[in-house]
Amino acid sequence: MNEYVLIKIHANDNVAIIVNQGGAPAGAELEGGIVLKEAVPQGHKVTLTAIEQGQDIIRYNEVIGYAKEPLAVGRWVSEALMIMPTPPKLDELPLATRAKPDIDPLEGYTFDGYRNPDGSAGTKNLLGISTSVQCVSGVTEYLVKLIKHTLLPKYPNVDGVVALNHSYGCGVAINAPAAIVPIRTLQNMAKNPNFGGEVMVIGLGCEKLQPHRLLDIDDAQAVNILPNSDAAQWLKDNVVSLQDEAHHGFQDMVDSIMTMAESHLERLNQRRREPCPLSELVVGVQCGGSDAFSGITANPAVGYASDLIIRAGGSVMFSEVTEVRDAIHLLTPRAQSVEVAKALLREMQWYDDYLSLGQADRSANTTPGNKKGGLNNIVEKSLGSITKSGNSPIVDVLSPGERIRKRGLNFAATPASDFICGTLQFASGMNLHVFTTGRGTPYGLEVVPVIKVSTNSNLGNRWHDLIDLDAGRVATKEITLEEAGWELFHLIIDVASGRKQVAADRLGLHNDLVLFNPAPVT
Repeated sequence: MNEYVLIKIHANDNVAIIVNQGGAPAGAELEGGIVLKEAVPQGHKVTLTAIEQGQDIIRYNEVIGYAKEPLAVGRWVSEALMIMPTPPKLDELPLATRAKPDIDPLEGYTFDGYRNPDGSAGTKNLLGISTSVQCVSGVTEYLVKLIKHTLLPKYPNVDGVVALNHSYGCGVAINAPAAIVPIRTLQNMAKNPNFGGEVMVIGLGCEKLQPHRLLDIDDAQAVNILPNSDAAQWLKDNVVSLQDEAHHGFQDMVDSIMTMAESHLERLNQRRREPCPLSELVVGVQCGGSDAFSGITANPAVGYASDLIIRAGGSVMFSEVTEVRDAIHLLTPRAQSVEVAKALLREMQWYDDYLSLGQADRSANTTPGNKKGGLNNIVEKSLGSITKSGNSPIVDVLSPGERIRKRGLNFAATPASDFICGTLQFASGMNLHVFTTGRGTPYGLEVVPVIKVSTNSNLGNRWHDLIDLDAGRVATKEITLEEAGWELFHLIIDVASGRKQVAADRLGLHNDLVLFNPAPVT
C-alpha cells in the first residue's frame, strides 16, 4: 500500500501539499484520515478542512486566496477554485517594528579570493570588456574568441575574458529620468570585484552613450580633458572607439584592442587567491522556475545559509520586486530603520507604477511552469520567495543597478526576470550567485559562479549533472532544513574559493547579461 505524504507549513494552514512523486490518485487515504476526492499532482494543494465559498485559503499562515465555491475536505485546490487577494496597501504597513534580534557572530570562516586595491575580493579573475553600444557587439564577440585562443594560454592565472554586451547605447532617450537605470548598471558592472579593478571599454564613436560615461566621466568633464594630460593618456590606455580615424581597416582595430587587452591580462595574471574575510563575500540569491516546494525546501535553506553568511560578516542581496510585493508586510517590520522600510515602500510603489504603465500588474509574474508546479498565484509564490532572505534585519535598499553600500542583508530592487535580476545583482557587486529552481533551468552566468539548488529530489535526481545541491531531501526528511543550510553555506565558501566548480561553469552554460531599461527608446 502506498504511503502518501502531506506537508503542512503552519498549524493554522487549511491546505497542505502532496509530496509524493506522481502525486496521489482519487480515493487515496492521506494523513489524518483525509480521503482525496480527485487525483492531485505532486506539489499541489489539498484541503485539510471544509472551506466555505469566499472563505480564506491559508498557507504559510497567510491568506493566499479565497474559495470560489464550497470546498470539501480532500479537494484539490486548483487555480480555478481560487480568487486572488489584493496586495497589501503600502501606506498601512508597520515600519521597522521588529525588535532587533541578538545575532551571535560566526567567527573563523574565510574564503580564498582575489584581493582588489579597493579592499573588495573576487571569486573569479576575469578580464571584462565593457561596451558603450550594441553596435560593437559583433566585434567584441570576435575579440573574445581571439583572446581566448591566442592570449589566455599565456596567462594561466586569468580565468577568462567576458564581453559585457548589451542592447543599449543609442536610439534611446539618453537624458530621460529612467535612463539612469541602464547607465549606472553598465558603469557598475565594470566595477565588479571579479574584474580586479581593470577597466577596458570598446565604443563605436557616434553613440549617445559615449564610452567615457562608462568610466564615470560625464560629457562636461570629458570636454575639459587636455590632449596631453594624464587623464587623456588613461583614456587612451583603456578606451577604444572603432570610428577613430587612426584605425585603417578592421585588422587595425583588432590589433589595437589586442594590445590593450594584453596589458590588462598581464596585471590580472599577477593576482593569486589568498584568504579573505567573509565580509568581502556578496551573495545574490534568486529563484527561477519555482514550484510549491520552493518555499519549504530550497528557499528557506538559502535563507538559513544567508543568515550564516551575515553572521560571519558577509552580505546577501535578495531581489525580484514582483515576488516581494505581496509579502511586503512581512518585510517592512524587519527593516533596520524607518528610513530603510520607507525605501522598501519606495521601490514597491515605483514598480507598481511601472507595471501600470504597461497595463499589467504583479499577477503577470506567475508562469505556466509555476502553476504546473503547484503555485496558484503570485501571492503564494511571493510567500515562498521571501524565505530566501532568512531572518536577518534588512540594512539597506538598492534601486536597480546601484552598488552595495552596507554589509548585511540588502534588498536590491530588480525585475523577477532571471537574467535581468542576475545582471542587476552583478552590477550591485555580487561575486557569487545562488539560484533555486523547482521546474529546472540551465541558467548560468560567466561573470560569477552560480550555485543551483533544486527544490525537489525528482529534479535533483533527473538533472544530477546540472544541479549543485538538492534541497528536496528536506521534504523527504533525509536531512533537516538546518543541515541543508549549513551544507549550502560550506558549498558557497568552497565555490567562492575555487575549490569546487559549479555545474554551469563545468559545462560552459552561460546566459547573456540583460539590462533593465525602463526609459523610452527613440
